[in-house]
Amino acid sequence: MLEPEDLCFVVRNHEDQYSLWPASRKVPAGWETVGDRAPRSVCLDLIAQMWTDLRPASLRAFMDPGA
Repeated sequence: MLEPEDLCFVVRNHEDQYSLWPASRKVPAGWETVGDRAPRSVCLDLIAQMWTDLRPASLRAFMDPGA
C-alpha cells in the first residue's frame, strides 16, 4: 500500500488509462511512465488533470469516430 509521502510514477496504458505506480518497482509491460517520479499527491493531481475522459481509448474511438 502506498503512503502519502511515497514517491510514485504516473503510468498510462495503450487505452489511455492512468494509474499510480511505486517508483521503487519496475513498471509492468504495457504501461509507460508519464512525467518524473513525484510524491503521491503530486501524481494524483497530474492524473486528475490529464485523465478527464475515463472511457478507454478504444471506446472513445468507437463512440466518436470523427474525433
